Amino acid sequence: MELQVIAHARNGFSQKFGIPRQSREDSCIETHIVFTPAYRVREALRGIEDYSHLWLLWGFNEAIRRKGEAARGNEVDWSPTVRPPRLGGNKRMGVFATRSPFRPNPIGLTSVKLMRVEDSKEDGLVLVVTGADLLDGTPIYDIKPYLAFSDSHPTAQNGFAEATRDYRLQVVVGDELRDETLRKGCPWIALEEILSQDPRPAYQDDAERVYHLDYAGWEVDFVVDNATVCVKNVRESRCFL
Repeated sequence: MELQVIAHARNGFSQKFGIPRQSREDSCIETHIVFTPAYRVREALRGIEDYSHLWLLWGFNEAIRRKGEAARGNEVDWSPTVRPPRLGGNKRMGVFATRSPFRPNPIGLTSVKLMRVEDSKEDGLVLVVTGADLLDGTPIYDIKPYLAFSDSHPTAQNGFAEATRDYRLQVVVGDELRDETLRKGCPWIALEEILSQDPRPAYQDDAERVYHLDYAGWEVDFVVDNATVCVKNVRESRCFL
């Protein structure tokens, strides 16, 4: 079966580091779903504004592992077990019991909140959503309505993910640095949301290590000490397009 790319995600995540590990209902970070020319058909979106949430089926386009140089067709290297980052990277779980990007078929599924439908002269109708855990440029294979009466299961068990469901860090940044960058258009609300979710791999716990995050044209240097993120520096990125 050959999948068609119907759209691409457009947002400020130029690198995988910092992307939310799961979709979140309370996210303020917007992603634009821009359709490819072949699927830029207004009739295909008729009625979509009547839904508050959508399902996105998409591809882990930067996580495909081929079987050597002589791979044929769509043969992909995969492992039956993976090391979830939230378990410290040391404990193995079955790949089908995780949301790891390294799967037999690198397909992702995300529920997002539809904020609005924009009419762009250049791109046609564009879906603006929040809660997407996607890299900028991620290929979208399909979009389906989210139906609360059939898709929501309030009593569902969350497995090992339950332990980190409400995990958050406190973000600390100097007032002078925050005010100065705000005047230049730095998206601090989005950055604080990203940093509070702790983008580090769980096995890295060095309070002296300086981490680097790129988002929406801004570069952030920070350290993490216990449950606190301390922002050291923020500057405009030279490589963001």
